[in-house]
Amino acid sequence: MFVLLSLVLLAGCHGLGLGSFLHPKGPVAAEDRELFMITVALMLIVVVPVFVLTPLLAWRYRLGNPRAAYRPRWDFSKPLEILVWGLPVVIVIALGIVTWRQTHRLDPYRPISSAAVPLRVQVIGLDWKWLFIYPQQDIASVNELVIPAGQTVHMSLTSDTVMVSLLVPELAGQIYAMAGMRTELNMLADHPGRFLGENTQYNGQGFQNQKFPVVAMAPAGFDNWVAQVRANGRVLDQAQYAQLARPSAMPTSEKFSRVEPHLFYRVIGRYCPDCAKQLQRQDEGTEYSEGEKPSHD
Repeated sequence: MFVLLSLVLLAGCHGLGLGSFLHPKGPVAAEDRELFMITVALMLIVVVPVFVLTPLLAWRYRLGNPRAAYRPRWDFSKPLEILVWGLPVVIVIALGIVTWRQTHRLDPYRPISSAAVPLRVQVIGLDWKWLFIYPQQDIASVNELVIPAGQTVHMSLTSDTVMVSLLVPELAGQIYAMAGMRTELNMLADHPGRFLGENTQYNGQGFQNQKFPVVAMAPAGFDNWVAQVRANGRVLDQAQYAQLARPSAMPTSEKFSRVEPHLFYRVIGRYCPDCAKQLQRQDEGTEYSEGEKPSHD
């Protein structure tokens, strides 16, 4: 009953506009749902008999049933012991195998194969907003992630505040971002659409507002969006970034037509200069030119 109720509540999140991996719009979320369904099915092997047999046994051995066998000296049943202990052991082994296999398949650093070259996005978690830098396009957006449908998105994440956690449930799993470090996440939207992205790590009074839309567009629509952003004339330099990094919740998104070079690495360098230099050298040594795939730490 509890499992079924949980499924109903999770499915209802989609209707409320909250997004759910139970309604996947990309290959990563689809595998998340598959793992969840397999896990639920295996656990139901234990749960269903308990809920079915408990009232049946209570009725069978009630005080008013004289036909129920009373065996005060009975203390052991080999078949029952094998059932009670053997079945859970088999389920735990099966869960372990499935989880191990899917954990490696769902590794956020693992590239997703697609016909198009991956889109690079550098993500900086702030109080209480998200900054998305598109180094290939030399543009940036705040609190809105626009991506082309059908193309892998390779995200590099860091934080310029406390630890934050990015989650886009309909497209990808959750990944942490920490100051002075870089984590990575790959995702892909099968079709154009609008999805929920959010921070799932509590980080202060503006935490509940640190959400953003993920807009997947057709390739032509994405190119038009990039052209519109480039035309607005706003530059994200050190002064503008310092203002942006102040703790505040932004009700609307902002766009920047140009980004100061290496801003992402400078943010990492504030906390770990050596890390920033190493990451920058690594990325520049394997520059994301046409036809190349992104590298990983």
